[in-house]
Amino acid sequence: MNNEKKNAVKALKIAKGQIEAIIKMIEEERYCVDVSNQIIAAQSLLKKANLLILKQHLNHCVIEAIEHDKGQEKIDEIIDLLGKLMDK
Repeated sequence: MNNEKKNAVKALKIAKGQIEAIIKMIEEERYCVDVSNQIIAAQSLLKKANLLILKQHLNHCVIEAIEHDKGQEKIDEIIDLLGKLMDK
């Protein structure tokens, strides 16, 4: 597993812990703004993990596909994914 994937897994594990803590906060009827701030922090980690995975994909999978004349497929996948990200 390369560094991007290792760091993505690390960020996702931290986000998982944060989400579990957020659920507990809601169950304990903690202050809504505090809960919301924790949700924002978890979202940030998910975005970071996604960026790391995409970086790995571009640096390895896409480059390899281009070297084997199959780059257009990978480029189209990235364009579709970017469209999904921009819809949010």
